[in-house]
Amino acid sequence: MSEAYRVGVNYWPASSAMQWWRRFEAAEVDRDFARIVAAGGDLVRFFLLWEDFQPTPGTVSEIALDRLVTVADIARRSSLKILPTLFTGHMSGANFVPIWALGGTAPRGRFRVIADHRAVEREIRNWYTDQTVLEAQAILARECARALSGHGALWGWDLGNENSNCSVPPTRDDGLRWLDRMADAIRSVDPSCRITLGLHMEDLEEDRRIGPAEAARVCDVLCMHGYPLYASWCQGPTDPELIAFLADVTRWLGGKDVLFAEFGAPTRGGDPEAEREAAGMLLSEEEAADYIPVALSHVHARGTVGALVWCYADYAPSIWSLPPLDLAAHERHFGLWRWDGTPKPAVAALAAWHGRARATPPALDLPDAQRSRFYDAPRSTLIGLYRAQRLARPVL
Repeated sequence: MSEAYRVGVNYWPASSAMQWWRRFEAAEVDRDFARIVAAGGDLVRFFLLWEDFQPTPGTVSEIALDRLVTVADIARRSSLKILPTLFTGHMSGANFVPIWALGGTAPRGRFRVIADHRAVEREIRNWYTDQTVLEAQAILARECARALSGHGALWGWDLGNENSNCSVPPTRDDGLRWLDRMADAIRSVDPSCRITLGLHMEDLEEDRRIGPAEAARVCDVLCMHGYPLYASWCQGPTDPELIAFLADVTRWLGGKDVLFAEFGAPTRGGDPEAEREAAGMLLSEEEAADYIPVALSHVHARGTVGALVWCYADYAPSIWSLPPLDLAAHERHFGLWRWDGTPKPAVAALAAWHGRARATPPALDLPDAQRSRFYDAPRSTLIGLYRAQRLARPVL
């Protein structure tokens, strides 16, 4: 029997977003997961906000672990599989990091640092070389894996969401040691579980020393995230070929199957702040409904194991004043559902792709000779390969 293609969403509740684990309501999760299943989704990726799960380096919150198990139990009753994401970490244009994992005062960089749900001007201690942080992460990975070991809803563990936006290993060996340490921590209590790592397009555009080849050392499946609206070199904000190309490059560099764990687009919807901040990024709901199923068809044809839309729902106006939504207004509107639970037209894409068989990964038409030299000049190489592939491949 052919392997089923996984389709689903990335999940934060509409009412609480990154405050979820503090404002936890099981009934809301139950309702949301039922809605996702009814629409055709079968896999949900969600995020363990690091400071809520690990208040000190040596302790993991029993309350948070209990809530994690509750989410898994709800998923099992709903016939959903789950992909929990550790060390979050980077999220929607900000870096959420426990206060104990921060160093001294530092000016604000590209991304705000959020601790205790407020912005702070502190540096992030390097995850890959700071022994206190490294050992703390191993504790969290082990205890979360222990809590869900053997659980029927667990599809796998994600070692982080776009980690290189928070911290970059000083050397490739530092990145490999971190990967080994985290995978060993998980497999010490759940030897058979699937592991992946939430890589994103910038891990291909720059050498951040923990890309697909490094991840493939410990990961059972590779992940990639990509959005045409953030790629100035593609064919525009609804270019479906971009995510298919990124899936190809990830498999080419890492040599393993790929889950395309994030793609999507924000939509317009009566938010003047979002219109001012990111008018060129916002689609109409109808444009998003056209883009998402076509993007799914492209990434499915590349033999990926599945694809997850970013994200479940728009966020409620009551939390727009909280980080990161206060300064990233377009992040409020990526949902397949509106914040009040009504579906946008793009929701239909889940049902259209539910139950499909996975396609056989095709032979890659990327040059083997260039693979070992890819990170000599990653951005120019990536753009050159994209343009060459686009010219050579007929549009689906």
